[in-house]
Amino acid sequence: MRRIGILTSGGDAPGMNACIRAAVRTALTHDLAVVGIRRGYTGLINGDTVPLDRAAIRNTIHLGGTILETSRNPDFYTKEGRLRAAASIDRMGLDGIVLIGGEGTFHGASLLAADADTAALVGVPGSIDNDVYGTDYCIGFDTAANCAVEAIDRIRDTARSHERLFFIEVMGRTSGFLALESGIAGGAEELVIPEEEVSIARISERIQEGFTIGKKSAIVVVAEGETPGISFKIAREVSERLNFESRVVVLGHLQRGGPPTLRDRVLGSLLGVAAVEALIEGRSGCMVGEVGGNLTYTPLEETWQKKKPLDENLRRIFPFLSE
Repeated sequence: MRRIGILTSGGDAPGMNACIRAAVRTALTHDLAVVGIRRGYTGLINGDTVPLDRAAIRNTIHLGGTILETSRNPDFYTKEGRLRAAASIDRMGLDGIVLIGGEGTFHGASLLAADADTAALVGVPGSIDNDVYGTDYCIGFDTAANCAVEAIDRIRDTARSHERLFFIEVMGRTSGFLALESGIAGGAEELVIPEEEVSIARISERIQEGFTIGKKSAIVVVAEGETPGISFKIAREVSERLNFESRVVVLGHLQRGGPPTLRDRVLGSLLGVAAVEALIEGRSGCMVGEVGGNLTYTPLEETWQKKKPLDENLRRIFPFLSE
């Protein structure tokens, strides 16, 4: 292992820069040359790189987004595109690549490894949805969840003052991690998550029960699911049932940006170091993660083929915490 590349792919997540920084410093400590691959798989196909030294990553640990930029490249889901990427890797002289991203990133890496005998590939989970199998938490989740909790706290002041029902929509296309944990931390009265069928009758009944015991406002946290903006439809139907005025707040990409929290900086740093050390040890085709406080190495295929379940203890306690 003499020369490695680092890329960020898919949605950006706070803490990615901490991970890049840690990976670069670890590589340099082991006398490895490092290049950053710009704009994810687009840059990998095109050979678009930038040298990474200590100066390049200095004063970046507190920055959100990714200094390497990112993209979603449909060409990489074709064999022709992946073979172009493999040829580009050979031209760049890379022995290993650290890939920071989510399910789509690791799916693409698995296909690349199957199509071509190329550089060693080690993934690092970066996703605010926290939906990657093989790690308790992904880089970016903690920052996004704290953003959601702050929004819930702010909205609660207005909800209480105006005696209103608020629906706060957070990200989470196929998983309810953000909605569940921010809902618990923010004291929400009800949740809508992809793991459970939406029941307007149940939501309305639980909110009405709260009103009968003296509550004058309520907050429902909604995971965006497959249709961002779905909270408007849910809010309208619940409001009609209850004859109660409601408002909707869609947080959207606000959750992606901003300085990473302490947890995301530490997690990004830990996994950045672990990814480079895994390459040095001869590992490939795996993702480094943290489960139960221990470093783990999960085959890339499992990270997107297996569904990561919600914490059943958190699902169990929400109903009586929200009463």
